[in-house]
Amino acid sequence: MAGDDLKQEIRQKCAALDIPLVGFAPADRWDTPLFDPWIPPEFRPRSIYPEAKTVIVFGLPVSLPIVDSAPSIWYHELYKTVNGLLDQHGYRIALHLTSRGFPLIWVPRDGYGSIEILKERPVAFFSHRHAAFLAGLGNFGINNVLLTPEFGPRVRFASVFTAAEISSDPVMEEPLCIRCMRCVDTCPVNALPGQEYPLGLTNKLTCAARSEALNKRALSPCGICIKVCPVGRDRALYRREDCAVYDEENPGATGLHRSWNHVRTYGSW
Repeated sequence: MAGDDLKQEIRQKCAALDIPLVGFAPADRWDTPLFDPWIPPEFRPRSIYPEAKTVIVFGLPVSLPIVDSAPSIWYHELYKTVNGLLDQHGYRIALHLTSRGFPLIWVPRDGYGSIEILKERPVAFFSHRHAAFLAGLGNFGINNVLLTPEFGPRVRFASVFTAAEISSDPVMEEPLCIRCMRCVDTCPVNALPGQEYPLGLTNKLTCAARSEALNKRALSPCGICIKVCPVGRDRALYRREDCAVYDEENPGATGLHRSWNHVRTYGSW
């Protein structure tokens, strides 16, 4: 099967699974640095699966009105649901294409066993956000998260490595981040230095420590830096274009704050 035909088949499979985002990148795209510091060789697809020629990246959104309540049990459960679906969909896509004669493997959405492990070794064996960037699904913001036109940073990714050669998607060159600094200003542990990525990297230990504390209360992940981001067409869908709604002193958002506080009051510590 030609690469374009296979690409169309994968897109159709993703549509059948209600996956709104999918992109394709050649495995050798990791070998050409696009910024500094770049992805070390051992974290590139061919170091993990030497037969890899194409990386398929797909993403699922986390619903903005639920993220608005973060940190909360509501977002906690949504996050677990999306993570489970990502793993299931990755397995299904890999199984489907393997049955069609295309060798490939899927990479789970996370590459670490617990927050405690992440505190000691704060790097996963593969970065899906960099894969999504190289597959043309978005680019990085001040919050160190991949921003997408559709959902801003409110999306989770997983990847599939295949030995099949599939036509690639271009890297998105137009920056999506508007440098509003809301993510920097609202981070409760000051983990974001406010510099351009990758110069201003997240303080992973500080961020992980907050996640660990929230997890003990059934409130993880934090979610604040992604909920206040103004990027994404989902903001218009849910009528959240004005990010001032997150300001505690905003009298026009009293009803929203009342609903978020209600959710945060129950089901967690």
